[in-house]
Amino acid sequence: MFIHAFTSSLRKLHKVNAVGLAMELRGTVSSGLGRAHIFMAQAHYQDQFKQVLGVTAWPGTLNVKVEGQFFVRYLAMRNAAGIETSGIEESVRQAADDIDMTEIMIHRIQGFEREGRSFGGATAILASINTAGGHEAATINCAILIPDLTRHTDVVEVIASAFLREALDLIDGDQVLLLY
Repeated sequence: MFIHAFTSSLRKLHKVNAVGLAMELRGTVSSGLGRAHIFMAQAHYQDQFKQVLGVTAWPGTLNVKVEGQFFVRYLAMRNAAGIETSGIEESVRQAADDIDMTEIMIHRIQGFEREGRSFGGATAILASINTAGGHEAATINCAILIPDLTRHTDVVEVIASAFLREALDLIDGDQVLLLY
């Protein structure tokens, strides 16, 4: 039941182009700082991830580095999330501004404070992920997570109920495809 509802919602949320394809990001799996689990394990976040994904999220993220047109698309997502990205060439910024994100449903993840420590908010966008070839691996429902505060401008953080590196047999340098 849930999988059908998620898939149905995902189809409605995909921004479809003229030939009926969803918007996509392609990128390269890369290692992060190894600190996402500190945030992802927080009950406050997990409760909200469950509302977005329908299940709790694996306590970590998959980092996907994007370039070229896929960076421009990710920049458009960051813009839609209200995230200011500095140091971007004007032509790239304009290309991102020209992408229509009105059909993409944005889910707000609220930040919080605990024991004097701030945990920032984020934006989540439902998606699906598989290997870039898409032939050998299953497609997994996920969400693109855009933290309000991040050092990355060209790295997409992906959350899912599964440990994505294991579920899709990924290593650094592998190509993945995200449909949203």
